[in-house]
Amino acid sequence: MADSIPFYLNIVAFLCTVGAIALAIFHIYRHLLNYTEPTYQRYIVRIVFMVPVYAFMSFLSLVLPRSSIYFDSIREVYEAWVIYNFLSLCLAWVGGPGAVVLSLSGRSLQPSWCLMTCCFPPLPLDGRFIRRCKQGCLQFVILKPILVAVTLVLYAKGKYKDGNFNPDQAYLYLTIIYTISYTVALYALVLFYMACRDLLQPFNPVPKFVIIKSVVFLTYWQGVLVFLAAKSGFIKTAEEAAHFQNFIICVEMLIAAACHFYAFPYKEYAGANIGGSRSFSGSLSHAVKLNDFYHDTVHQFAPTYHDYVLYNHNDGGDERTKKYRSRTFVPTGQEMDAMRKNKQVYANKIDGVSVSSSLSSGASSPKSSSVTSDPARSEAVKSSLLVDASDSLDTMYDMTLIDIDMSSFPGNVPSANESGPK
Repeated sequence: MADSIPFYLNIVAFLCTVGAIALAIFHIYRHLLNYTEPTYQRYIVRIVFMVPVYAFMSFLSLVLPRSSIYFDSIREVYEAWVIYNFLSLCLAWVGGPGAVVLSLSGRSLQPSWCLMTCCFPPLPLDGRFIRRCKQGCLQFVILKPILVAVTLVLYAKGKYKDGNFNPDQAYLYLTIIYTISYTVALYALVLFYMACRDLLQPFNPVPKFVIIKSVVFLTYWQGVLVFLAAKSGFIKTAEEAAHFQNFIICVEMLIAAACHFYAFPYKEYAGANIGGSRSFSGSLSHAVKLNDFYHDTVHQFAPTYHDYVLYNHNDGGDERTKKYRSRTFVPTGQEMDAMRKNKQVYANKIDGVSVSSSLSSGASSPKSSSVTSDPARSEAVKSSLLVDASDSLDTMYDMTLIDIDMSSFPGNVPSANESGPK
């Protein structure tokens, strides 16, 4: 056991660790028994498993301080994994990136001091916006293991020590890189939430966001502040600061395990039969597979990202159609299944906007979209940072996945029961 902290604190940390792991494993077990929504519960299981990883690795770092860098590295890699899965869960809730682009078509995010976008023009909520949010999180997931490997190499060469802000040590520079990467990932999550909070409202996203940010981001800043306190003399040594940080995390994980029952309740999925029958081992296998992360990473950064075409009338009333090509995600597989189940939401009318799906050639103009008035929705939009450009009759959109030249087709097509020349 560690000699630099009182023995009773080790006992308290042990009890909190055992309690946190027991609650989290029971929570995961109940989700796997009621694995009726694999698209959602795969990410939930991965997120909840952060409690055993955090608690166990922190306790090992507490009682085996000489090997703490290896345990801390495992914990840090998993926290990046949690960020990716949380954003993927939010996208799955609303039907996937393609459904988000369709639902938010024509809207933009107003400049705001709170979001630090006051010096920028309104951000259009299109495929580029969703892709940038995913890339902002994925860069953290990819960069984190790389920096962990660099840390281990520098530690072996005597160039790294936790809490040592000396310019001759790598801790200062790695902390700066970590901080920038953390901030970008958090900022991407905040922008995504502000853009999609109306779509996420049925899933009670606020407690989920609070718990994820508290566990992942606040524990990181908590560690930085503890080491700064050691540097300033409030804590005797950096080793004592590291022990204090690990002890606090063990206690915090017991609280986080209890909060997960409220934020990600398994009872929502109990008794349903949406995903079909699946054995416990099959549910576990589906949750731990990493094929979704591999394909998503390749897809988000691939130059052959799927295209969609967005049509828009000229402000001057010109009948010629401007074509705006953007890049977005075409829903397939489970995302398409989710959209089919929510077809009443993602049908022709999205948030009161009727979307025309007729195909048009480059010289013809798309049919006008009919806009229905919704006083409650109008008030909600006015009170938020979102601007719905589709409410204006001067800006109408028609989205399609492909371009087809209709000029060679006849204008009038006889009905099926109408006799015609054979």
